[in-house]
Amino acid sequence: MHIIISNSSLEPIYEQIIGQIKSMIIEGKLQEQTILPSVRSLSKELKISALTVKKAYDCLEQEGFIITVHGKGSYVAPNNKNLFQEEQRKKVETMLEQAIQAGRNCGMKEIEIKETFELLIEEAY
Repeated sequence: MHIIISNSSLEPIYEQIIGQIKSMIIEGKLQEQTILPSVRSLSKELKISALTVKKAYDCLEQEGFIITVHGKGSYVAPNNKNLFQEEQRKKVETMLEQAIQAGRNCGMKEIEIKETFELLIEEAY
């Protein structure tokens, strides 16, 4: 599994791990029932604390992306299309919020932002 950690990022390391593993699952790079590296092996590979990896795995399990079987390891959970779609929707909402904020920061009025959005939608189809 190829995970890249940026020590200069403001995003905590465990969240970087979560985001990258989620992306691999959503994009189909990690199929259901695929075993993930052990906490110890991933921590050694990334040269970070095992507790950081454990925190990432715990969060992924709480969100339903992985399943951990004591003594056997962590696996990609069976596909839950609704969960993945909701995760994708959250990403789109976040990007749209950022775009709206960027428009406001440069002095665009609400109607201008809406018109720009509608124009981009028409061009996309």
